[in-house]
Amino acid sequence: MQQVSLIGVPTDIGASTIGCRMGPQGLRVAGITAALEAFGCDVRDVGDLAGPDNPQQPPVNGYRHLPEVVEWNKALYDAMSAELADGRMPIVLGGDHCLGIGSIAAIADHCRRVGKKLRVIWVDAHADFNTAELTPSGNIHGMPVACLTGHGPDELTRIGEHYPAMDPSEIRQIGLRSVDPGEKRFLRAEGIQVYDMRYLDEIGMRRTMKRALEGVDENTHVHLSLDLDFVDPTIAPGVGTPVVGGPTYREVSLCMEMLADSGQLASIDLVEVNPALDVRNATAQLAVDLVESLFGKSTLLRIHEGDPA
Repeated sequence: MQQVSLIGVPTDIGASTIGCRMGPQGLRVAGITAALEAFGCDVRDVGDLAGPDNPQQPPVNGYRHLPEVVEWNKALYDAMSAELADGRMPIVLGGDHCLGIGSIAAIADHCRRVGKKLRVIWVDAHADFNTAELTPSGNIHGMPVACLTGHGPDELTRIGEHYPAMDPSEIRQIGLRSVDPGEKRFLRAEGIQVYDMRYLDEIGMRRTMKRALEGVDENTHVHLSLDLDFVDPTIAPGVGTPVVGGPTYREVSLCMEMLADSGQLASIDLVEVNPALDVRNATAQLAVDLVESLFGKSTLLRIHEGDPA
């Protein structure tokens, strides 16, 4: 039986638009616990972490709300570390994507302790690879990948036990379609493997996911960081930074199903669900639907990869 822990992180401290602080409750209302239990999971909801309110202040030295972002991420680092040490699969209910810093720093440290390789599958419309020098806004939800690879303030790049928390070779970014000019150059300079929407258009989701999962084996911890703005806003309207031209429902479902097929998915971030901008909680319901795909929902039983029973 898969032991799963839900960790609510009700904050929009790093976001450009308030509202995703309500994301954890939106996901609960959409039935995430019942959905996981239906797949035979032992679900432990540890409740919501506590942290500072969003002061809605302008950036200071290129960062908006840096002290508050640090506090939330440290709390999440500790909560993730505790659930991983207990042998459970943590699922972060966000909250904005700045939370990827504390979440993935904890996972990277766990992988080092248990001797596993790390593969982060980062699905997002944005690269989140800004720095204080590159950012047009100062919003830290646009910086977590940079911070995790060592580019940012010490308060964020050194949350975990190791600096940097992860190597650029450990991440695959999928679905990008809104990347700031400075980020484009920085992504190339750092060698981040990116499969943007043109790549998906040209070779398809199946081949993209096969490439993103190359090298994953039984000794790999796969972490999914799922920003719901990855999905086209026609089916995921409840996000703070929607970008048209995203994957369709079936493309996103295939992405999740292939992650499930890997057999190595061990932790998940569900972030940027913003009920204040949603339509009848549709985006949270979509997120729960995608989680079901991650835990084995499929149309048919399959004997071999791609073959119907």
